[in-house]
Amino acid sequence: MSDARLDFSALEQVNHLWPAFVERLGSDKAQQAVRQALDLQGMRGHPGSLPVLFVETCGLALASSDLVREQTGLNAHGVRMVLLISTREQALQLLQQA
Repeated sequence: MSDARLDFSALEQVNHLWPAFVERLGSDKAQQAVRQALDLQGMRGHPGSLPVLFVETCGLALASSDLVREQTGLNAHGVRMVLLISTREQALQLLQQA
C-alpha cells in the first residue's frame, strides 16, 4: 500500500469504532487484530509510523504519525498506538493498547 493515499482530515473522529469492532468480531479476535497491527509496526515500521487497522476488512497499513497529527490534530506519537479506520463510515479512532 505504498502508493495509496488516505486523507485523514476527511475522516470524522469518533469513539465508537472499537466497541463496534469488538461486538462484531468478539473480544479475542479484535484483540488479535490489534496485536497484528502492532506486530506490523514492529516488523516494518519506524518511530515516525503508526499502524492502521481497517475495521471492515481487518486490513493493515502503516501511516505517518506526523501526517495523522497534521490532518486530524491527534497526537499519534506514542507506544502501542493503533489507528482504527472505517472507510464505510469515514471515521477514525485512535487506540492505545495497555
